[in-house]
Amino acid sequence: MAAETAAETVRPNNRKIRDGVVISNKMERTAVVAVVSRVRHPRYDKTVQRASRLYVDDPANDLNIGDRVRVQETRPLSKLKRWRILQVLERAR
Repeated sequence: MAAETAAETVRPNNRKIRDGVVISNKMERTAVVAVVSRVRHPRYDKTVQRASRLYVDDPANDLNIGDRVRVQETRPLSKLKRWRILQVLERAR
């Protein structure tokens, strides 16, 4: 019973985590990451790729175009920025 009360008091981190590719780094401390998701087409039952653009906080300005990154949802940092870098999975060649 003590384990259940301890688990109930700890708030789970339910922030979204996505993997994507940096497509723009021209802004100061901001990068644009394209995240591709595969969804089923409702009528044709074919798998379709949908891409969304996420504005990511890059405080060190060290991301380059083509880097594969893992990003996490966060509080609003500016008008469009709601994501931050968790880790760089692979650097662009």
